Amino acid sequence: MRVGIGTDIHAFGEDRECWVAGLLWPGERGLDGHSDGDVAAHAACNALFTAAGLGDLGANFGVDRPEFRGASGVTLLAEAARLVRAAGFEIGNVSVQVVGVAPRIGKRRAEAEKVLSEAAGAPITLSGATTDGLGFTGRGEGLAAVAVALLTSAPLTPSVGTGLGWPR
Repeated sequence: MRVGIGTDIHAFGEDRECWVAGLLWPGERGLDGHSDGDVAAHAACNALFTAAGLGDLGANFGVDRPEFRGASGVTLLAEAARLVRAAGFEIGNVSVQVVGVAPRIGKRRAEAEKVLSEAAGAPITLSGATTDGLGFTGRGEGLAAVAVALLTSAPLTPSVGTGLGWPR
């Protein structure tokens, strides 16, 4: 098994739609970025790439790749998952936490988890956290996300006799 950690941070921008965790959040400020600024999807990509030893978001979808300008986070996540599988790994799961005061992730958590999981072809769980007014996220200047991904070089299947349902 391999574990990867990923982060992503974007400032709020002017005249941008707000895309977070694969969802459009009407009435919320959008995030600046080369693509749609979806910190949740981008952090998940970074975690997957790190676990697989494939670099990071910038190395795979950076500003030198004009075909990814304005791309949705879901598109990038699906491509990241494809690259990870092509490198010989299976995705066990990805856990993402969005840090900021808005949008309120809990209101649409199940919907976002479904969209992200479908894009990755693996379970993705999502949570949100505020910073009690501290730092740029607490002041409402932008959003951050942190993700952890678990990969395996063989498909994760239940194992008889472990008591937990997973290989020892």
